[in-house]
Amino acid sequence: MEQDELYLIKVGEILLKLGNRREFENRLRAGLKDRLAGIRHRIEYQPGRFFLVVEAGRSAEVEGILSRFPGINGFAKTRRCEKNFDVIEKAALETAALAVARGKRSFKVESRRSDKSFPKDSAEIGRDLGHSILTAFPETQVRMTGPDFKVHVEIRDKAFVYGDATKGQRGLPVGTQGRGLLLLSGGIDSPVAGYLMARRGLALEAMYFHAWPYTSEEAHSKVKDLARVLAAYTGGLCLWTVPFTEVQLAIKKGAREDLTTLMMRAAMMEIPQTHALRRRDTCIITGESLGQVASQTAENLRFTEFPTDLPVLRPLIGTDKEDTIRIAREIGSFDISVLPFEDCCVIFSPKHPMLKANLQREKAAYTALNLGPLLAEALEKTEKLDIAFADRIVRGKSQR
Repeated sequence: MEQDELYLIKVGEILLKLGNRREFENRLRAGLKDRLAGIRHRIEYQPGRFFLVVEAGRSAEVEGILSRFPGINGFAKTRRCEKNFDVIEKAALETAALAVARGKRSFKVESRRSDKSFPKDSAEIGRDLGHSILTAFPETQVRMTGPDFKVHVEIRDKAFVYGDATKGQRGLPVGTQGRGLLLLSGGIDSPVAGYLMARRGLALEAMYFHAWPYTSEEAHSKVKDLARVLAAYTGGLCLWTVPFTEVQLAIKKGAREDLTTLMMRAAMMEIPQTHALRRRDTCIITGESLGQVASQTAENLRFTEFPTDLPVLRPLIGTDKEDTIRIAREIGSFDISVLPFEDCCVIFSPKHPMLKANLQREKAAYTALNLGPLLAEALEKTEKLDIAFADRIVRGKSQR
């Protein structure tokens, strides 16, 4: 029978928390437990480190979970052994052998001795293990800067030996900063905005505005797929789909043409304001970036957020589009976002939109549209889709 596998998990920013560090650690532990449901596991903790023991044969699943978990700086499959130098040396050589077999030649040993009763200090551990690796693998060489691989040794209650750690998401565990409502379209920006806020510890709900038949069911399916991408980082989320057609038709009929996008954007803030208060969400998140399109000038952003008194978080506000695309590729949303199914914002865009809204004048124009009853009806008909981390989907009508 195969032995269980052990992962050493490094945390970063959590360690900077003082009086409430335990809360962050508990969130991380609870989040891991939820995502590892169905995999036999045990979570252990020592100062500055979590240790995850999982059943053998589940490495691909476990590493996929750990690599998408905000709050984790890095992780590595680890050997746990007795605090005996000969045993540690054997584990270090086995770790080095794996790297050498992959063609890596230069190395560095990094050691950390938390148990000061161990007879060798950190420098001696590194020196002696380095000599052992050079003797066993004469084709290798020590390189203190930029080595091909590292062998890490930590002396705690036991000795822990591991190779290069896989980079994690860093940031804070999801849920430590409350929950926000992401305005999710089918574009490149909003999924990235949601991802960045999840990395800052914000749990997410998502809201999509659907204008059937002007936008297709393929566009709706695309947004669901984007929500599933985000769920891999958040541990699951609710997607709320708002039927927005009647609102947009009323705006197109009653508003001056150059203001239609701004009026639509304002309505897209008024509905989330009501929804978020009912759901106790603490903020609204958008993918807006300053100057990227006509509705995202400073003056227009000031106007379109007037219907809400909740904080509007715009993590991409100063981000270059190429940087946003790079992140989208990294998290797996880009190829979905560029599918050729347009959302309602594109369909109803005027040829010559207003670039610099006058707040008071445009507020009066928006009020004159008398959209209240249509917005309330749209909110009442909103549909909810629960997307779990493991992509288990429960469909249902709006639940509040």
